[in-house]
Amino acid sequence: MNRLVAVERALRSAPPDRLVEAVREALCGDYAAKAVDLFMADYGLTVLRCVCPLPDRPESLPVHGSPAGRAFGAQEPFTEVCGDGPVRVHLPVTVRGDRLGVLTVTMASVEQAEESRAELAEVAQVLAHEIVVAERDTDLYLRARREDRLTLAAEMQWQLLPGRASARAEYALGAQLEPAYAIFGDNFDWSASADRLMLYITNGMGEGIEAALLTSLGINALRNARRAGIPIADQAALADQAIHAHYRGDAYLSVLLLDLDLVTGRLRVVDAGSPRMLRLRNRSVTHVDFEAQLPLGMFEETDYVAQEVRVEPGDRLVFVSDGVYGVSGPGGERYGDSALARAIVSTSLLPAAEVPGAVLRELSGHRGSPVPDDDALVLCLDWFGRPGPQ
Repeated sequence: MNRLVAVERALRSAPPDRLVEAVREALCGDYAAKAVDLFMADYGLTVLRCVCPLPDRPESLPVHGSPAGRAFGAQEPFTEVCGDGPVRVHLPVTVRGDRLGVLTVTMASVEQAEESRAELAEVAQVLAHEIVVAERDTDLYLRARREDRLTLAAEMQWQLLPGRASARAEYALGAQLEPAYAIFGDNFDWSASADRLMLYITNGMGEGIEAALLTSLGINALRNARRAGIPIADQAALADQAIHAHYRGDAYLSVLLLDLDLVTGRLRVVDAGSPRMLRLRNRSVTHVDFEAQLPLGMFEETDYVAQEVRVEPGDRLVFVSDGVYGVSGPGGERYGDSALARAIVSTSLLPAAEVPGAVLRELSGHRGSPVPDDDALVLCLDWFGRPGPQ
């Protein structure tokens, strides 16, 4: 039997909490690996944490400034040569653009590592798929992502998210929230079909559990309408009714709803609140204005109207909550659109999955504090256009 197929079978037949042991046994047996370790990216995307028993867990590895972090950031295998000793191959563990972590395989020599590198990269991809499936039945990998304890509100918000990145031929997405371990109500959601990509960018209201409950109600109302095949203007109207029926106008949700046609690049938008959209085209950043409509749940039976814009291949769209553009520095100066535009231009060479983190790091410098006072959300969408027939 082909050894790669053997590893895949071992992973698919392993219990959900035994994937690391299964891949370790398979690689040590079929590839003569000396050691195999899985590192998961933490919620803040700052460190990589080993999936192993607590007494034996090594120090977390920095995402920026470590060999494993280099493989994670570049999304390419990286071979670390340790003098005359063993060689470590760091392999990105990624599923459909969503970066989960890094698989580190220690081999006896550079020659052995290079000979197996391509197959090991495939093993890491299979492992990524199996982790996503396994998370339905075990908390092991979610616990490994925690550098600190999540607040209950943050736990609820992270469980709502579809992932932190997604990629296919037509587009690439990346998003991040801060403070990662104590977010309140900001949120993002997406769903793709053969010809459409739908996005929600949510600016939450309130703090703690109340903010998380409000956002949860809004997102699930929008998903319910979306899964019934309803257009985004009607999705907004139905979610508006659901929120108002529960809160009677005392709480409401600011949401930017988007429906992108993957064939034509036509973008339909409902602007129901405060999240903003900026477009990078030919190294020029434009704040794209839409007709402001009422937040969801503010009044009973609000009607919503979708507007249309066209997205060109090569465009980068960046969406932010008010915890980004409304932040003030130590001297009271607002971050604002001009500073945000500079950050978008300065990160133009980064892939979409890395842009949110880079923008939030710059925002932290402006704020003068590593911990924000309000939720901050950044989502980046790169539009490539649908590939033509080959």
